[in-house]
Amino acid sequence: MKEEKLPSVVGSKSFTAVAINCAAKAGEWVKTKLGTTLQLNQKVSASDLVTEIDKGSERLIRNLISTHFPQHSFLGEEGVEPGADASTQAIASAKDAEYLWIVDPIDGTTNFVHGFPFFCVSIALAYKGEVIVGVIYDPSSDELFVAEKGKGAYVHGKRLEISKEMKLQESLIATGFPPDQSYALPLNLRAIARLAPQVRNIRSGGSAALHMAYVAAGRLTGFFEYNLNSWDLAAGSLIIQEAGGKVTDIEGHSYHLEVRDVVASNGHIHQELLQELGRV
Repeated sequence: MKEEKLPSVVGSKSFTAVAINCAAKAGEWVKTKLGTTLQLNQKVSASDLVTEIDKGSERLIRNLISTHFPQHSFLGEEGVEPGADASTQAIASAKDAEYLWIVDPIDGTTNFVHGFPFFCVSIALAYKGEVIVGVIYDPSSDELFVAEKGKGAYVHGKRLEISKEMKLQESLIATGFPPDQSYALPLNLRAIARLAPQVRNIRSGGSAALHMAYVAAGRLTGFFEYNLNSWDLAAGSLIIQEAGGKVTDIEGHSYHLEVRDVVASNGHIHQELLQELGRV
């Protein structure tokens, strides 16, 4: 059976070029809003915030994408009601679209609110449920991480490569502190307690998408977190895989758009990391 060639353009319009343009424009606009007076709203807890900047960034991205590809579907974080059930339902309803743009207009909103420079814009494009373009833009460091299915992953034209650590004890692992305080946060804390004595160290920067970009860049050996959403993970999943790494769910099954409990790594330590998380 002949393998289906994944499309990279519609007409003369490159998907990747549009994704890069959207991420860069939204990121630069978000950066200009740092330190401005914000209207804060909570989602599921005090650590899960949304601002008018998140909403403005998503509108900007949606408008740009619809200008180029008006027939494409769009799934953005700010268009979905808070909570795991709503997020699960949203991706289940959208995942079978021929072309689906999956957008987090600011991943790391709490950092943005506090002026902590670790947040990003994350944009992915899925074709029939498979991520074919992933772009993560960090406006604070002006780093643009880009991957296209089958064509590698890059930051500012330099090819990304995963780290070379072979053992968990040599690894720098990242995770987060989920806003869901009834399920995901306690689970994540137990996982941290189990892993901390067995790894070189653990970091928590506050942006799942940037953590994944850092795995792809070899700055982190691995990353795990519970109860994330497709807009947190889709772009980073492709960037890691195109850099030579591995992304699965917590049970080791291959990444797909409905994965919420994620494990990402350089591949070398993946099985060892999964085994330890399986004992939590």
